[in-house]
Parts: sequence; C-alpha cells; structure tokens
Amino acid sequence: MAKLFTKVLVANRGEIAIRIIRALQEMDMKAVAVYSEADRSSAHVSLADEAYLLGPAVASESYLNIEKIIQIAKKAQVDAIHPGYGFLSENDEFAYACEEAGIVFIGPKAETMRLMGDKVESRKTMIKAKVPVVPGSKEPITSFLHAKKLAKEIGYPLLVKASAGGGGKGMRVVETPHELKKSIEAASREAKSAFGDERIYIEKYLANPHHIEIQILADSHGNVVHLYERECSIQRRHQKVIEESPSPFITPALRKKMCQIAMRAAKSVKYLNAGTFEFLVDQKMNFYFLEMNTRLQVEHPVTEMVTGVDIVKEQLRIASGFPISFKQNEVNQYGHAFECRIYAEDPLNQFLPCPGKIISYRIPQGPFVRIDSYLQHGANIPMEYDPLIGKLCVWGFDREEAVQRLTRVLKEFVIHGIRTTLIFHRQVVKIPKFIQGRYDTHFIDKEFKFPKVQPKQPLKDMLLAVAAVDAFKKRKKEISFVEEEFHTSPWLQQARSEALRPFFRSL
Repeated sequence: MAKLFTKVLVANRGEIAIRIIRALQEMDMKAVAVYSEADRSSAHVSLADEAYLLGPAVASESYLNIEKIIQIAKKAQVDAIHPGYGFLSENDEFAYACEEAGIVFIGPKAETMRLMGDKVESRKTMIKAKVPVVPGSKEPITSFLHAKKLAKEIGYPLLVKASAGGGGKGMRVVETPHELKKSIEAASREAKSAFGDERIYIEKYLANPHHIEIQILADSHGNVVHLYERECSIQRRHQKVIEESPSPFITPALRKKMCQIAMRAAKSVKYLNAGTFEFLVDQKMNFYFLEMNTRLQVEHPVTEMVTGVDIVKEQLRIASGFPISFKQNEVNQYGHAFECRIYAEDPLNQFLPCPGKIISYRIPQGPFVRIDSYLQHGANIPMEYDPLIGKLCVWGFDREEAVQRLTRVLKEFVIHGIRTTLIFHRQVVKIPKFIQGRYDTHFIDKEFKFPKVQPKQPLKDMLLAVAAVDAFKKRKKEISFVEEEFHTSPWLQQARSEALRPFFRSL
C-alpha cells in the first residue's frame, strides 16, 4: 500500500531547493538540505528542517559528489532524494546509486534516464515510436569524412550537437561546408568539458523555428497525462530567457496533436514521474522532436500558473507510489502566464556573470505575481554556480493583461548590490513583436545588437552624469555618493535601463 514519504533530501541549492522544501513542508514531510561552503548562509539551508555540509564550493566536491550525498542521505535516514534540476538531476549513475542504497530517486528510472539523456539514442527511440524527428544522423559522428558525407545528404545549414548535451553546450550552427571541420572540433571539445562525453551528431538546422515543449506526468499505475505546452522561443545562445503558456503561435489543433504524441512517446519508454518533451515547430506548423528532459524544468511555474497543478507535489505523490491525483479531462489552461529568468549577469557588458552580495532588494507584489528566488538581505551570489537568482512569474486573464502585468512588475523589481538582467527584460517587454506574440528562436539575435566592444568608461560617465543631475534634483548633499553607489543606487536603475535601449533595433 502506498504511503507518503516521511523525510526527503533535496540534492540541490538556490531557488529550486527552496521550491521543493516548501512543497515537502506543505505535505508534512521533513526536508533535508545539503550545502557547500559557499552556501553556508543560503536561504535553503535555514528553511530546511535539517541541513548538512557537503564540502568545498567547487561543485565536483559538493553538489556533484554522489558518494557524499548518499552518505548524508543514509545518515539523515531519508526515504527519498529529489534532485531538482541541473547538477545530478539527469545523471543515471546517481539514480542507480539511490536505488542501490534503498533510497527512492524522485524521477524516472535510471534506465529511462540513460536512454532519453543520450540524444542519439533518444532520436532512435522516438523514430520507433513514430514521433517526427529533425532530419539528421542516426549514430554519433565517427570521423570528419563521415560528417562531410552526412552534411551533404542533410543539406546546409545544419547543427552540430553534443550527444550527451543540453542547455546549448556543445552546439554549433554550420552555414557552409568550410565551417564544418572547425565546428565539429569545437563542439566535441566543449561537450567533453561539459559532459565528459565528446560524442556529437548532426541534424538539419531549421530556419526561424519555435521552441515548444510539452509537460507530462506519468505514474506507476499506467496513467500518463499532459499539462499542455510552454512557448520557450525567447532564447540567448540557445538558453531560454522568457517562457509563456499558452503559446501565441500554435493552433488548438496542433496543440492537441503535439500533446497526444508526447503522451504516446512517454508510454513508449515506460516513463515515470515528471518529464518534458521538447519540439521545434517550423513556420508551416510541422513539428519535430528535439529532446526529452527527464527532470523538473526550470520553467515549470509557468505551467503551474495556467493549470493549477503543483508539479512538485505530484512528483512526490508519484514517487511514493500513488496515482496522479487528477484525470486528463480535469486539466485545462486558464488565462496566460509568463516567466522571466533573472540572472546575476550584466547586459551592458556582454552578459558577464556578476557574483556578489545582495545589499537590498524590493520584490514586486500584487495579484497573480509569483517569485521563485533565494533572495535575502546579505545573500551571496557565488561565482561557482549558475548565475540564476530566481524566476519572476505573472498570470493574466488573457495575454494582453499578462504582458501589462509583467511590464509593471519588472519596473517594481529592484535588486541592489549586483548587476542583473532585470534591465534587459524591461526592454524586451517593450518590443512590438513581443507584445504581439510574433517571435521565434531568433528573436533576441534580430532585436538586440550585441556590441563587439563595450564602451565601459563612456557609458559609466554618462550614467554618472544622469545620476548627478538626479541627485541635484533630489537635493542630495554629497554628490560623491553617486560614485560610491554606482552599482547599487536605486535611482540609477532607470538610467541603466535607458542606456540599454540603443542596443535594441526596434526601440
């Protein structure tokens, strides 16, 4: 007989660790946190019921240390481990280690994870399940001559991709034959560095596609449901920046077809727990399987806001042996939702990471606003990890209201102490094509001009001049405060935002 877990270890950090801890505590389960030396004062540590030190700041000795995590899990006597996203969330060796230790891994079986985590093998599996895939190689590339022959058959432009990849790493667009060899070598090196696997494959590069993903849930009782789609086409360097649901591009008929195929694909691999099927959709509404993410997605809140389904709680119920708590006909999309990923990066300086300490912040409030973040006064944003600080989500009765609400809350959201991508998002929501929902995966490349050489000092001088005038108007006594507060002053936020405007083509 199924029984809910008593205690669960969260093998992650930051906002996703907090998100999972909150779900556990609402379900009356004890939450166990783990942390590195860089995260001693992080919010997820204090929010958990128990917390254990993993090791040094470097991820390989802490959040990627399978042996240490299992050791702590045994010591804390947990029933299960939730991996969140990133780190070990799609590592089949970690899933195997949990199984061998008698601890439930909250996710799919290790075999399924291994199968769908390998991009070449997952393509083969989807072809067998009669799921459309992007034309490309059926096996990893074995030599340059092999790649050259395949490229001629597939046709240019094409994509060189890491077999074990994800998040845009180990990926290169190849426009002409003379770029092929260099791209293969670069992608292979990057893939080996990022994933420890240098295998690559080739597929056709689709012009101006939409990136649409379907969220599914599957339990051990044979039930599979979908939670509709997310539009994830606003990307920078193949990494998602803003997501929304429903998609403003696809039709109701296409939505229904894609959701049905995603459920069929999940059944074909006997999938268990939460997962996401990612597709590329061309301008003629043809869609192709891209990959499957065998974990909780960063952008899952968008789906939660339009369906009312708590995906993390469903994960916990499914892993405990319970069936999904609702039927497919009970799920609908209500209204419209957006998510903005807020990074500790400087849009005015090539989006370079900006680790540091949060001096103060103001979180936007109002109806239908959600913040998933680990922000707190004095919080340290470490340089060792992904610079994602959190996610800003809004819901509206329709897309127009959701855009208006997103525009308002972005103005209201302020973070002092570090540079963030908030100013970038404030400009994106002003672009006509975004407002109208007429964009594709090349939206940022088309709308944003990334300067080759950043005019650091002139820009700083200009901003300081704007700030000085503002200070004079506000009767500030010490203008020297302007220089000291250059990185953190709240009245410089708008100046910096306006400074970004020239880089946008349509503003």
